[in-house]
Amino acid sequence: MDALASLCKRRGFIFRTSEIYGGINGFWDYGPLGAELKRNVKDAWWKATVRRREDVVGLDSAIIMHPRVWEASGHVGNFKDPMVDCRETKGRYRADQLMVLAPKGDDSGPLFAFHEGAPAPALKRAKKVLGRSTNEADFETSSLLDLPLDAFARLYGPDASEPGTLTEPRAFNLMFKTYVGPVEENSSVAYLRPETAQGIFAQFGNVLSTVRNKVPFGIAQIGKAFRNEINPRNYTFRSREFEQMELEYFIQPGTDAEMHEYWVNERLRWYEKVGLPQGRMHLDVHAEDALAHYASACTDITYDFPFGTQELEGIAARGDYDLTQHQNASGKKLEYHDEETKQTYVPHVIEPSAGVDRIALALLCEAYREEWIPKGGGEVRTAEPGAKRPPEGYEARTVLRFAPCIAPIKVAVLPLLKNKPELVAKAREIFGTLSNRWNCFYDQTGAIGRRYRRQDEVGTPLCVTIDFDTLENGTVTVRDRDTMEQIRIPADELEAHVAGIVEF
Repeated sequence: MDALASLCKRRGFIFRTSEIYGGINGFWDYGPLGAELKRNVKDAWWKATVRRREDVVGLDSAIIMHPRVWEASGHVGNFKDPMVDCRETKGRYRADQLMVLAPKGDDSGPLFAFHEGAPAPALKRAKKVLGRSTNEADFETSSLLDLPLDAFARLYGPDASEPGTLTEPRAFNLMFKTYVGPVEENSSVAYLRPETAQGIFAQFGNVLSTVRNKVPFGIAQIGKAFRNEINPRNYTFRSREFEQMELEYFIQPGTDAEMHEYWVNERLRWYEKVGLPQGRMHLDVHAEDALAHYASACTDITYDFPFGTQELEGIAARGDYDLTQHQNASGKKLEYHDEETKQTYVPHVIEPSAGVDRIALALLCEAYREEWIPKGGGEVRTAEPGAKRPPEGYEARTVLRFAPCIAPIKVAVLPLLKNKPELVAKAREIFGTLSNRWNCFYDQTGAIGRRYRRQDEVGTPLCVTIDFDTLENGTVTVRDRDTMEQIRIPADELEAHVAGIVEF
């Protein structure tokens, strides 16, 4: 992750927001290449979810909505995480993500808190405190939330040197509060939306009255959401400002299980198409006792990040909960009348909800490679971890093996020499043609091999070189990023060749 984060800053993918002022935790800016990567992810989702389907339409709802929206949805009363603070280190943690090690057979001994899935630091601290070697089998593990309050005096926080420094868990509302209008008073309180879905539910009636879709049909939206996370972490994975791609797919009651399975499979196919392989994707099917009270099913699509397997998207069968809540709170009917069956009902909904930033990070992690290239040709080797230089006869390259459809730059156009006006003019002509359709890059500086390496590092799938043969016979050299193989094709076939490789 450190190497990837360094590349992301150096090459203009991701920057710390307000970095010249020291940054602010939980917020990130996307540079020139990062902005293109995110746009390509969103475009691929919109094409698959809206443009290429007749049963889904789009919406762009406001970030700030009437506060009663969030009261009806349950966010004002229930959108809270349990939080603990450390009086020693001033650290803040989500209590439901902390686990506790308790020495077996010692009901009054010291307790050691650790972040879920990472017991090693707690075991190290236990060895120091207990004065003997320990392993995980010597302890019983439980959730911090299951710990009786009188045991907190014996508890070592994740980063504390003394016991008893963690506060008792308390509720922490995740919504950002603001005020609408010139006066900061209770009547002007509003919230930055913590999800985009409620805008869809609140506008269900208006959308239904303006389109000719019949149930089942969906309303899709891409937009910013905000959550005042207790502990933003893992680079851009858990942030306080993020983007969501959400679909609310409205269905006839009784078809929930069938349509939930359908959308799980649809979403898995999409992820594979944008470059996340099945072997590193998993389905986390929520047990019945772990579901929200209104849900009949929920499946998370997860990915193997370097920091652990984490959720990219949740697909939930939410029943008629949301529409019913807003119908009851607003007094406005949010029902669907089926002209064929003459039935009137509140539709149920399947909700695939994905995080743009998390997907972009997963794509970066999946694409990142450090390789050793044989100078005389031959098999490419994966660089050995920690090696400072390649073995003799090899050169190092860093490459981002993006799926071409989401690569920030699709084609680099390279005149072989910059001091030959005829080559430059032809290269500029080809660049102008290709850049009408795709984000392209023009580079005439440095040796051609070095220019190839620069494009490898930012994930450009194709490099087109214009040389003297181009002037003689109208052909160009096209180099493939992954295989590094080069072919010659007529320049007038170049646009069709590129389209066949980079289009979603």
